[in-house]
Amino acid sequence: MNEKQNLRLKRNVGLDYVHTFLSNMNMQSSIWVLYLAYCGLHLAQIGLLEGIYHATSIVCEIPSGAAADLWGRKRCMILSNLCIAVSCVIMLFSKSFGWFAVSFAVQALGNNLNSGSEEALVYDSMKCLGQEEHYMGVYGRLNVLIEVAQGLATVAGGVLAEFSYFWCYAACVVIAVLALLPVLWMAEPPQCSKAADTAGGSAKDAPAEGTPAQRTIWETVKHHFAVSACILQKDARIGKIIGFYSVVFAAHTLLFFYSQQYFADFGYNKVQISVIMLLVGGASCLGALVSEKMYRWFGKKCLIPETIIIAGAILCYGAGKADVAAAALMCAGFANAALYPIQSDSLNALIPSEQRATLISVDSMCFSIAMIVLFPLAGAFADRWGLKTVLLLLGVILLLFLLAAFCSEKESFSSDHS
Repeated sequence: MNEKQNLRLKRNVGLDYVHTFLSNMNMQSSIWVLYLAYCGLHLAQIGLLEGIYHATSIVCEIPSGAAADLWGRKRCMILSNLCIAVSCVIMLFSKSFGWFAVSFAVQALGNNLNSGSEEALVYDSMKCLGQEEHYMGVYGRLNVLIEVAQGLATVAGGVLAEFSYFWCYAACVVIAVLALLPVLWMAEPPQCSKAADTAGGSAKDAPAEGTPAQRTIWETVKHHFAVSACILQKDARIGKIIGFYSVVFAAHTLLFFYSQQYFADFGYNKVQISVIMLLVGGASCLGALVSEKMYRWFGKKCLIPETIIIAGAILCYGAGKADVAAAALMCAGFANAALYPIQSDSLNALIPSEQRATLISVDSMCFSIAMIVLFPLAGAFADRWGLKTVLLLLGVILLLFLLAAFCSEKESFSSDHS
């Protein structure tokens, strides 16, 4: 690559900082349930819309990753922002369940198009520049920006919704369009082959199906999935990383969302709950900030205490004390944020550039599956046994899962990847 190309690739990281901050200023995230109830939907219908969102994610996740690998990460990120803007417009002017369902499906598609594309674009940009060893620091800073943006969006969304739901969703449309601007300035990185064959399998191991120039579009897509499946089959470490973190992250997400109801059961009002969530966001920011140093000092050894902290925090909810639960949730937020860069770095180190977005999308799809399984089960059991009992049981199950995983993969969890 020439100096001009290097300069454009270096610019990608800074532009992605701006895009990440703007795209996570999602003010509807804290008020969409209230808005749908205001529009006359019952809780059962609202729950069904959430199910439509996750179902769309499962269907679109891997194809969207393949699209990013085959037709460009930048193009998929542009389409992602357009989908988010369209989704907000539909929410703004719709009053029927059917159109709300369309909005949720379009939003899920938009998030799918961005999930693997953005991470793959940044990592490959740094890889082509020979700077992939600094990726964890970049990923940690991105997580800090996400936490800050989401915290600001929570407050801003609540204030605007108190005044008018219209202005809240109108602001979401404007922000989605603004988030598109830094993407337009990004440069599509070449698919660097350096260290791509460090994974257990590579493109050369997959079934051949003619040269790229001889393949039709369908044959290209089919061949791409064959290569990705071959990589997963050849290197079991990738599947283990995806499965392990999907369970841990889904358990933490369940804890975070159900905590709102948990604190409400103690008589906390919305302002008090918001303050707790802001403190949790601060703890998450701190976790993201120190994650790189922790990994540099302790390597994969820090994985064990961080995941056990999350399981222990869920167990603390069984004590039935709101102050204990609040402190536990802050600790879980810190540990969860510190885990994200470790998971991303461990996974990206094993994936060839040509299949990076696809396999990252497999990771996102597994998380969605874990969410679909855990959330309805936890809700159903909570109606019968109470939320405190269900969270206590979840903590015990997660702790047993972690102990089994660490015992069976002791070497993987105690030594750094090469």
